[in-house]
Amino acid sequence: MVQFICVLLGYCIGCIQSAYFVGRFAGHVDLREHGSGNLGTTNALRVLGKKAGAVTFVCDILKSVIGFLVCSMLFPKIELAGLYGCVGVILGHDFPFYLKFKGGKGIACMIGLVLCLSTVTWYLPVFAFGIGIVCIGATRYVSLGSMAFAVMIPIVLYKANFPLEGVVVTACLSVLALYQHRANITRLLSGNENKLGAKRERVS
Repeated sequence: MVQFICVLLGYCIGCIQSAYFVGRFAGHVDLREHGSGNLGTTNALRVLGKKAGAVTFVCDILKSVIGFLVCSMLFPKIELAGLYGCVGVILGHDFPFYLKFKGGKGIACMIGLVLCLSTVTWYLPVFAFGIGIVCIGATRYVSLGSMAFAVMIPIVLYKANFPLEGVVVTACLSVLALYQHRANITRLLSGNENKLGAKRERVS
């Protein structure tokens, strides 16, 4: 029951879709109708520019941090309450009910989760961020680095003897991240994926 409450609270927080509101305020743009159609940092960056991308990125990270802290404070005796709060945030971010369940891919929210879990396993961000940054730097494919980052989370937690329940939960989040990147995977395999620094789409 506690897990359900945490997921529900997190979902409500995650539904505050940063990219959607940034697009509306920054240029009266619905990002679902431009670029990749994704409501995330990368699409905000490519369509609206660096400032909009940065604001979206920070806000999405903060959603997970807030979800983690709220659930941890509400249920201090439940070890994984914060983690379940982040699960809800990611689900709300990916599938916001008021936007026809069309949101982002959850990577920035997962970054927030990693930052929160770094207090328990300090080298989680080192390896997770490290592999993601290396992949992006070597290939200039943000999607590839994002997926590598997501996959590393449960692996590092398992090696760190994190509670098995938490490892399984984060593994499910990694699978969700891969599923959300299914179109990117198809483009990567066909050689049509956009690289970091690709020409920005002009919007009126």
